Amino acid sequence: MAGHIITIIGGKGGQGKSQVAANLAFAYAVESRQKVMLLDFDKNASGDQNFITGIKSKKTVKDLSEFSGAIDPRSIMQFLTPHPAGVNYIGMPSDPTASNSINADGLGKTLKAITNIFPLTIIDAGSEMNDLAAKALEFSTMIFLVVTPDILALNQTKRLYSDLVTMMFPKDMMQVLLNQHQKGHPVTPEVVGKAMGKPVFATIPKDDQTCVMALNQKKPVMVIAKKSNFAKGITECARKIIQKNILKSLAKLNKPTDVGAKADSGAPMDGKTKSAWTELKSRIHKALVDEMDLKNSDDNDPKAAIIMREQTKKMVVELLGKEDTKSVFQTREDMNRIVKEILDEALGLGPLEDLLADKECSEIMVVGPDKIFYEKSGKVKKSDITFTNDRQVLNVIERIVAPIGRRIDEKTPYVDARLKDGSRVHAIIPPSALDGCCITIRKFPEEVVTYKDYIKWGSLTQNMADFLRIAVEGHRNIVVSGGTGSGKTTLINILGGFIPANERIITCEDSAELNFPQDHVVRLETRPPSLEGDGEIDIRCLVKQTLRMRPERIVVGECRGGETLDMLQAMGTGHDGSMTTVHSNNPRECIGRLETLVQYAGAGLSPKAIREMIANSVHMIIQQKRLDDGSRKMTHISEIGGIQGDVVTLQDIFLFQQRDIDKNGKIIGEFQATGFIPKFIEILERKGYNVPRGLFSNSAGGSGGGSTPPPASGGSKAPGGGDAKPRPKQRPNGQNRPVKKRPS
Repeated sequence: MAGHIITIIGGKGGQGKSQVAANLAFAYAVESRQKVMLLDFDKNASGDQNFITGIKSKKTVKDLSEFSGAIDPRSIMQFLTPHPAGVNYIGMPSDPTASNSINADGLGKTLKAITNIFPLTIIDAGSEMNDLAAKALEFSTMIFLVVTPDILALNQTKRLYSDLVTMMFPKDMMQVLLNQHQKGHPVTPEVVGKAMGKPVFATIPKDDQTCVMALNQKKPVMVIAKKSNFAKGITECARKIIQKNILKSLAKLNKPTDVGAKADSGAPMDGKTKSAWTELKSRIHKALVDEMDLKNSDDNDPKAAIIMREQTKKMVVELLGKEDTKSVFQTREDMNRIVKEILDEALGLGPLEDLLADKECSEIMVVGPDKIFYEKSGKVKKSDITFTNDRQVLNVIERIVAPIGRRIDEKTPYVDARLKDGSRVHAIIPPSALDGCCITIRKFPEEVVTYKDYIKWGSLTQNMADFLRIAVEGHRNIVVSGGTGSGKTTLINILGGFIPANERIITCEDSAELNFPQDHVVRLETRPPSLEGDGEIDIRCLVKQTLRMRPERIVVGECRGGETLDMLQAMGTGHDGSMTTVHSNNPRECIGRLETLVQYAGAGLSPKAIREMIANSVHMIIQQKRLDDGSRKMTHISEIGGIQGDVVTLQDIFLFQQRDIDKNGKIIGEFQATGFIPKFIEILERKGYNVPRGLFSNSAGGSGGGSTPPPASGGSKAPGGGDAKPRPKQRPNGQNRPVKKRPS
C-alpha cells in the first residue's frame, strides 16, 4: 500500500513547528506501530532537528538530492539514521551555504519513491515558501499549518493559507495546528478557526518547561516525557489522524502538480483558451461586484487599500474555487495570474498596472478592450494583455477622473486628467470613439529629468544648455515648439529649473504636469463645466487671473486657443521670462501658428498687428522634435529679431544637422552653433553678466568653460582626431542676418 507525506509548515518563525514535526513522527510511530521517515527541509534552521531528535544524521538531504541512482529500500539505507523508537531520520546540513545549494528537483524523485518505502513521511518545511518547501508540498497528502495564539503569527499564517489556496491546493488538505495553547488566553481555538476560515484540527498545550528540558537533553519530548501536556497534545493529534483514517481520505483529492516550476505567466494563449479565460474573468468580476462594495474603498488611505485588496483577493479565490477551471488553468501560475488580473481590474487600472509599473514604458495607448499599445525607447509596440470588455475600460477611466472632480459621459465624451504620479491622461468614449473607449497616458519619469539627462541622451549639448540657462536667467520670453510627444512639457520643466529661486512663478494648465523645484510656485488648473453647463474655468480665464497675482514669471502649459493673445500681452507688458508651448513643426511655422491662435480670441486684430505683437513679445523659439528613430532632439534654438515689413525675422543660434542613418536605423547627426550671437547678450553684458562668447562657436578652444559639443547620435570626430567641427555654410541671399537692435 502506498504511503503518505505530511508537511509541517508555519507562516512565521518561532512557532515551534520543528518540535511539532519531530515529536509527531515519534508519536505516529508509537501509535501506528509502523516505521516513520522524518525529513528536515528547513533551510533557515540548518541542523536544528539534530538537537530536537538527538539523532546525528549520517548523510544529509543535500547528499540525497545529489544521488543519481534509483531510490529503493536498499539504496536509501545509506542515507538513513534510525532511532530505536521507529523513526528514520535524514537531516539538513549544518552549513547554511550547503543548505542553500540543495537541488530541489533532485529530491523530487526521492519523495515520489519514498511513499512506497515508508507508510508515513513527515517533512519539516520551515516558515518560508522556497523551492524545497514547494517540492515537499507538491508530494504531500496533508499539510499542517502551525500557528500560535499570537495576532502577528495568526495574520502571517492566514496569508500563507491564502497563498496555498491560490496555488490550487485543496482546502481540506490544509489543517491548522494551534501550538502553545493556554486556557484563558484571548486567542482561543475558536478565534483562530474564525480567522483562518476553518476549524482548528488539534491543539497542543503550552509546556515550555518540558520542551526546554528535552532540548537540553537532546531528546524528543515523546521519548523522555510521554505524560507531559505537550506529549499528550501531540499524541491526540496522531491518534486523530489514524483513527479517522484522514490520510486515506485526503489522498483522493486532486492536488496541483509541478508546484516548484517557474511557469511563464506571460506566455500567449490560443484563441479558445483566451476566450475561456476572458469569460471566466467576466463571471468572477460580476460575482465580486455582487458580493462586495468595491466603491467603498478609500484610495487615499494606504492601509485601507491593503486591507481591501486582501479581502478582495480572498473573495476572488473563493469564487474561483466554485468554478470548473481545469480547462483554463494549466499551472498554478495561471491561477496567480488571473487572481492578479481580476484584482487589478476591480481595484486598480486593470492590465495597465504592469505597464505603469514598467519604468521603460513612456506612453500607453488603449484602443477599445482588445488593443493596448505602448511606447518603449521611442518605438510603439502592441501588448499581449487586454481588457475583459469595454465596460472594464470605462471603469478604469472613471476611476482615474473621479478623484480629481472630472466627469465623462455621452454628453461630454472626452476628458483630460492626471494620475497620482502626475502622468497625463486623455480619454474619449463612444459615441465619439467608434472602436470603443480610448485612453492615452503620457507617463512621466519617477526621477526628475534635468538638462544633464538631456545632454547624456544627446538631445542637446553642454553649450546649448549653458546658453538656455543664460536666456532664462536673463528673462527672455520663450516659446517651445514641437509636435505631439516631442518632449515639450519635459523641456519646459527643465527650463523652469533655471529660474532663480527668489522669483514668484504662476503656472496655468489643463491638467497639472509642470513640476518646478522652486518653493514659490502657484499652480492653477482648468475646470470643465458642470452637468448644468456652468462653472467652466478655461486657460484664458486663468491667464487673466495671473495678471492680478503679482507674477514674475507666467508659464502656460500649452497655448491652443484665445489664451495666446492674453499670454502675448502678458509677455509684452512687464512679465519677461514667461514661457509656453505650441504645436508646430519648425520656428517659422510656430510664428504662423501663434498668429492663428491669437485670432481665436476674436479681438479683430489685423494680421500685421498680431505679427508686431509676436515680434515684440516673444524673444526665442526652441524647436523640439521626435525623429524617425524615436530619439528626441532640440533641432533649433532661434531668436526673433523683430519685424521687417510684414515678416517676423528669425535668426538661428543652434541647429541639429542630420548627416546619415546607420544600418540600425539610428539617425547620425551633430549640433552646430551658427556663429550668430543673440542681441540680448550685449544687453546682459551691459548689466554686468559675463557671457562666454565661446558658447556660440564650434571650435574646440572656444567653449567658454563648457565642454565641446559632442556629436549627437553617433556623429564622428573631425579629421585629425580632434573634436572640432566645421562651421556651417553662410546662409544665401543674406537671410536671417542680425537686424537693428530692439529697444530693451
